[in-house]
Amino acid sequence: MRLMLKLTIPVEKGNQAERDGSLGKAIEALVKDVNAEAAYFALEHGKRMGIVIFEESDQARMPKINEPLFAALNANIEIQPVLTAEDLQRAL
Repeated sequence: MRLMLKLTIPVEKGNQAERDGSLGKAIEALVKDVNAEAAYFALEHGKRMGIVIFEESDQARMPKINEPLFAALNANIEIQPVLTAEDLQRAL
């Protein structure tokens, strides 16, 4: 199933993580671990935000994906299934 993981990072924790180098390492580890199809980063309400699209068939992997982001970045995480335009056309 194709999933979209959206993470937001509190400003102070993000600043600390950027200074100590853990921000880049955490993002790199996430993208590699999920074999991301796409990853985008922006600001949302003044906070660092990322969206990572990936395929996952084993829901038991969610803690392995989420926990490092909670621990390293105090991230707020939302995960939901998403469709490509082709997926939607097939479904319709």
